[in-house]
Amino acid sequence: MARPLRFRYSPESWSEQRVRQQILQPLRSNIGARAVSPWFAISGDWETHRFEMANGDLALFARRNGEAYWMGNTETPSALWKTDKFGWEEIPYQVARWAQRELLATLHEEDPWLADYPHISWFFLPVFMSKDGRESTRSFFREHAAGFPDAGRRETTRFFEDFFATGTLDEYRDVMSGKLGTSNHVDRVRMSAAMGEFIAAKILVDAGYDVVPEIEVTTGHSLDYRATDAETNVLVEVTRPQPPNNRAASGPVAAVRDTAETKTSGQLAEHGGGAVLFVDCSSFRDDQWAPVRGEQPDVRHRPAVVYRARPNGHIEGYRKGSVPLDLGDALEFVD
Repeated sequence: MARPLRFRYSPESWSEQRVRQQILQPLRSNIGARAVSPWFAISGDWETHRFEMANGDLALFARRNGEAYWMGNTETPSALWKTDKFGWEEIPYQVARWAQRELLATLHEEDPWLADYPHISWFFLPVFMSKDGRESTRSFFREHAAGFPDAGRRETTRFFEDFFATGTLDEYRDVMSGKLGTSNHVDRVRMSAAMGEFIAAKILVDAGYDVVPEIEVTTGHSLDYRATDAETNVLVEVTRPQPPNNRAASGPVAAVRDTAETKTSGQLAEHGGGAVLFVDCSSFRDDQWAPVRGEQPDVRHRPAVVYRARPNGHIEGYRKGSVPLDLGDALEFVD
């Protein structure tokens, strides 16, 4: 499986002739590449190239004296095979900005409805335009409502758009956007679990906390978030039960218990306590959530918060144990 889009760096000089011979010609022979004019200008002393393939792939190349950057959701020319890869924040701003404009415009030409959601488009651009995942990740939002049941794509995408517009996770885009994956098929369970992490971040931010993702702990694991304010420093781990009709559990309550037990008997058990477990039931329909809401089952870990978000922004849930977070501004507790 290919990773989210990154840049390859070549610390060499590239003339126009070398670009034609070592990039365009091999790609033309293999996958019908053609050189077209870039859609946008670039600042500085860079020369830019755009290559479009017969199969829909795209590649970008920016060069100046003594160095060049390549990015593409296609095969890499052999002349660039041994080059190092870098993230969006690790390369010159002019190149990153130019590539972003080229890719965003291409994304919105191919999926015009995403143009109404500029923050979603930008945040997930490395997977929306990736080699293997560009169809599946867009389809997850377009046809699977980003993991929400009984909802339309526009209301669910707006829900996440409003969160990403806060900029809370912008500096972590390289890591966090990749959680959606670059599989060539829609894995709704895994993708929904990834979106559960963003719902958890939204809850924490709406409650007034600063969040940092992917916190390494002494066991060698990473927990999903550290939530902080002037008086709080709390680790949070998120799990998302599959709805009962997609798993072997006998019902919604068992689904919640079993999924939470898997998390608590593994990662959280090794951590040795101290983290808050967030159990996100946002994949549950109304009739599946109702018995969980009513019975409020224990999840074999305390402190824990069990909740369900809807794309209209309403989030409700219950607590188990003494939760060291004030979440009253972010969700409605039914206990």
